[in-house]
Amino acid sequence: MSTWQVHALKYAAQPKRTRGENFIFTDNHDALAPIDYFIWVLRRGDEVIMVDTGYDTGEADRRGRDVIMEPDAALAPLGLKAEDITQVIVTHLHFDHAGGLHLFPNATIHLQAAEMAYATGPCMCHDALRFPFTADHVCEAVQRVYSGRCIFHDGDGEVAEGVTVHCIGGHSRGLQAVRVRTEAGWLVLASDAAHFYENIWKRTPFLIVVDLEDMLQGFDRLERLASSRELVVPGHDPLMCKAFPQDGAGHVFRLDRGPKSGALDLSNL
Repeated sequence: MSTWQVHALKYAAQPKRTRGENFIFTDNHDALAPIDYFIWVLRRGDEVIMVDTGYDTGEADRRGRDVIMEPDAALAPLGLKAEDITQVIVTHLHFDHAGGLHLFPNATIHLQAAEMAYATGPCMCHDALRFPFTADHVCEAVQRVYSGRCIFHDGDGEVAEGVTVHCIGGHSRGLQAVRVRTEAGWLVLASDAAHFYENIWKRTPFLIVVDLEDMLQGFDRLERLASSRELVVPGHDPLMCKAFPQDGAGHVFRLDRGPKSGALDLSNL
């Protein structure tokens, strides 16, 4: 069976974030715990599947954040343009994962039905649950439904041969991780089912959570889905950029051959 290439593209960062902003149960609340933002590209021959769309400069300005580059511009080193993207797996509808949907007008999106129900339902009446979402991004996803360009998944689903999605929940009600068959084995893009390696390796929950039990059980499931623990790729950990080799540009990292030897020694966490 043929395998997929997987690239992570870093488009934004928050270098001054602290542990108190990232973890529920933690000492040293003021200690720095930087966070990076990625989109991912899966390729096999002429097939291209994008995972998430990031957020653009407009959203960055509204939320007082920075971007290194627009998500569509980040594709250039791979020889891709926004209009080339026809399939996007949206892991969930938080602003930093679905905020660039409008940049990819030709894409059919893959989304968990539970995520759409959550993002458009009564829970959004609560400020604490609503703040990671932006209404325009959710409305863009609804527009894809009405234009016939949204494929809903309910739990586990296949997007293409060798690419499956799996509802994990926890961080958002319909969060899905992506499992990809690669040269190194089954690789799992955790997205926000695990923001950091520490979430998985020490079972430390992230701060933004709708269901803590789902989040903790999700860490176990991520490890079962991957061929090895080292092939679970967290959604926001700067350590990922050190563990995997750059590929052609400073913001592009090649994941499908596995991490560099010894790069994931997390014994000091």
